[in-house]
Amino acid sequence: MRRTGGGDDGALGRGTDGDGEGTGRRGRRDGRRETPGRARLPLRRSLLGRLLAVSALVAACSVAATAWIAVQTTSGAIKQEQGQNLTADARIYDTLLDYAARNPTWDGVGATVRELARESGRRVALTTQGRQPLADSATAATAPALPPQASAVVDPLSVDTVLAARGTDGQGTAADRIDPRAVGPFRLSAADSRTLRRTADDKVECLNRAGIASDVVVGASGRPRVQIVGNDPERALGTRCDLAALDTPIRSEQKALDALTELADACLKRQGREGVQLNSDLSWGDPASSTVPGEPGPLVPRVPLPAPAPVPTPRDAPVEDAEPSVVTPERTGENDRAIASCVSAARSEQLSSYVASPALLFIGDEGGTTLPGFDLSPANTARIAGAAALVLALTVGASVFAGARLVRPLHALTGAAQRMRDGEQPESVPVSGDDEVGRLAAAFNDMSAHRARLEEQRKAMVSDVAHELRTPLSNIRGWLEAAQDGLADPDPAFVSSLLEEAVLLQHIIDDLQDLAAADAGVLRLHPESVEIRELLSQVAAAHQARAENAGVTLAVTATAPGPALRADPVRLRQAVGNLVSNAVRHTPEGGRVTLRAYAHEEGDGAVLVEVTDTGSGIPPEDLPHVFDRFWRAEKSRSRRTGGSGLGLAIVRKLVEAHGGTVDATSVEGEGSAFVLRLPGTTPSGP
Repeated sequence: MRRTGGGDDGALGRGTDGDGEGTGRRGRRDGRRETPGRARLPLRRSLLGRLLAVSALVAACSVAATAWIAVQTTSGAIKQEQGQNLTADARIYDTLLDYAARNPTWDGVGATVRELARESGRRVALTTQGRQPLADSATAATAPALPPQASAVVDPLSVDTVLAARGTDGQGTAADRIDPRAVGPFRLSAADSRTLRRTADDKVECLNRAGIASDVVVGASGRPRVQIVGNDPERALGTRCDLAALDTPIRSEQKALDALTELADACLKRQGREGVQLNSDLSWGDPASSTVPGEPGPLVPRVPLPAPAPVPTPRDAPVEDAEPSVVTPERTGENDRAIASCVSAARSEQLSSYVASPALLFIGDEGGTTLPGFDLSPANTARIAGAAALVLALTVGASVFAGARLVRPLHALTGAAQRMRDGEQPESVPVSGDDEVGRLAAAFNDMSAHRARLEEQRKAMVSDVAHELRTPLSNIRGWLEAAQDGLADPDPAFVSSLLEEAVLLQHIIDDLQDLAAADAGVLRLHPESVEIRELLSQVAAAHQARAENAGVTLAVTATAPGPALRADPVRLRQAVGNLVSNAVRHTPEGGRVTLRAYAHEEGDGAVLVEVTDTGSGIPPEDLPHVFDRFWRAEKSRSRRTGGSGLGLAIVRKLVEAHGGTVDATSVEGEGSAFVLRLPGTTPSGP
């Protein structure tokens, strides 16, 4: 019959294809050998060259850093001897800045200058910007000439941010460079300050009775405020301690704020813009309840200045006729910047008559002399250069020795990898030790062995799949040819036989397609709530007939209701079905296959699905490979005994697609247990 001939023709065709493929592979391998893939890399691109370059760079940097540290240490000692200590400079600058912020003139600053000079042991002098003396700590009858360059300019309306940050213990200064101690017309009188202090003390006592720790803090303007310990003002909202009295500006403060608003409006009108009404925190727009501007507080202004000057705006006796801001200019970035600029200029104009004029500050040696700077002699320079060259030579020599030992095993690894690429038989490389390179060599050997094993499995599977596909195709072809020749009638039995062969063929193709989709990451899942006991019962029912024919008892022991699970029921049935089919196949007559589902004991919400059998078990040496594709415990080509080697590999891919894992344990001669660990869902309350 032509069915037999067809099978032979198929075998002949496969042999021809295999020869063609083998010829093509040999051609590609020959082509790769012709490329200069194994040529030695130039030194500048090799690992050894880079190691030498890095070592030389590290050595040069080490020598340079050592020399720099030595120079800086010596220079620092000389600078200390000259009295050029930046911290002391900042303290002197901050003290004089405080004096300028609190006094409209420099009259009487001489005592402060002399005290600063006595504390620092240095000469401190102040002059006008035209270098007219204001105060000088020099004790000589004829004071030495001042240096051409001033140490700083003392101006409370334009603070040196570097010196101010150091002089105020890291508190810094406002972004518009106006000293926060320059409060001008916002300064409270002694009587107003005492009145507000008594109010603040009462509020603190009230808060303390409510169990809220708080303190009274007095700002630069003399206005006290209540500060909650822990800086959490929201805690005071639930008490009866009303702090509103401390948030209301008194008459003098409101008057100063109105004057500032007028100056800002005049600036804005010159630019063709609408005027604004400033709030007590120097914001504009909607009125904002806040603390005194420039002082820490619990509330944040609604429209903060990009460069807010911390001018304390006092709060005391309420102003009954104070009007809320009614002008709300258009909120744009350009408009806000223009308003901020005008407010800053208005503040400078308002405060100019309350602070001292800018002055030049000179800080230097008491005698007016200057010590020579640090300089290396030619002999010392030569010694340092010689030591650096010696260190560099030793570093390069050590790097060459270490690099050669490091690169040698890497060359061996590269050669072995290239030979493997060219299709030669995988080979092991020597493992020189237990260091990083040795572990890399050991990992390469493991990879090489694994690759060889996979290649053998692939070849075996190609042969197996060809055999499995050829058998049903040959049967289908033979029956169809017999029907065509009139040797077989297309009765229901005939159609049923063809359908059985087609289903077998479709099963093989589906396995290959599922595995390919999982490898490509395109395996689609449609998760939904799954009742695990019902799902296991469906799987058991689907395999019950086969189990009965094999004389195997199939049982489900999941509790009802089972643990909560969200998964793709079709794919999950496929995974469990593969395990059950495998268990029934390898369980002898009279054996038992059990399906069980339960929640993980550690309480992490995981659901465990267990398929156990009392079959022949798996040898220990084969157990690590049961989930490898193309692997079969029995090497025969019969799907009845060994299958195609894809079932358990598909199980692993399906479980991993659900975010779970699968494990197998087995005792040879007693049976095996396969456990699917799937992420569960937290059950909802009643």
